[in-house]
Amino acid sequence: MKEHINILFICHGNICRSPMAEFVLKDMTQKQNISHLFHIASCATSTEEIWNGVGNPVYPPAKKELAKHGISCEGKRAVQLRKDDYSKYDYLICMDSANVRNSLRILGGDPDNKIKMCLEFAGINRDVADPWYTGRFETTYNDVVMGCEGLLDYLRKRGDI
Repeated sequence: MKEHINILFICHGNICRSPMAEFVLKDMTQKQNISHLFHIASCATSTEEIWNGVGNPVYPPAKKELAKHGISCEGKRAVQLRKDDYSKYDYLICMDSANVRNSLRILGGDPDNKIKMCLEFAGINRDVADPWYTGRFETTYNDVVMGCEGLLDYLRKRGDI
């Protein structure tokens, strides 16, 4: 058995959806006493939120939504997906179909079928809407929770946790 299940959440800017998913899953695994089985991170497909090599922090309304649920994302800054991330992670979980396309471009493909959509783990075939545009941070949070719960169920059924 592997030392860790390595999970990377991916969105466009790494300041709303993917950090929300990163910290929601970290919170879930901590509360279930299984956090030691995981390495969980998040990143962006774009560099829009990264300036001179320094990423912006989590967008304040996203940070506020997490805080409403007792989840801290303190210290998180945007980083970009890199080609070598493919070999480091078991699951590269995208928030929407544009993230999938951009990830495939950056990574040069998905030969091991590691790239998934977040809500696919909840049996839902749609994007997690970007609250940067919708302003609906609670809706995004709820989608992220469904995706993360589905992921943990999937991993349990596989016997990985």
